[in-house]
Amino acid sequence: QVQLVESGGGLVQPGGSLRLSCAASGRIVSINAMGWYRQAPGKERELVATITSEGSTNYADSVKGRFTISRDNANNTVYLQMNSLKPEDTAVYYCNAPRIRYSTGLVYRYLEVWGQGTLVTVSH
Repeated sequence: QVQLVESGGGLVQPGGSLRLSCAASGRIVSINAMGWYRQAPGKERELVATITSEGSTNYADSVKGRFTISRDNANNTVYLQMNSLKPEDTAVYYCNAPRIRYSTGLVYRYLEVWGQGTLVTVSH
């Protein structure tokens, strides 16, 4: 059907950088906004950043100036460049597309999709 697949997580030292990628696949017609969320151990999932199909962005205060979200509409891919990472950035990062328009072969439908998550660990 339609799925989001993240990649790019891993272990990095404080002050380091990582780049996450999220690729959408399936019989996709269009994707409006896409975003990244994260969930740290024992905490609720929180918004990190979002981007519209036109490129407008929104960031959580905790990551402003350090993280940059971007997207490649032609390839249905969204990225999260994370710089100056801190231990408190440690979490599972999830990609989200709240409204994907896809084809079943007969009709168009809309679906919200989440990726499976990728772990980012910031530690010495």
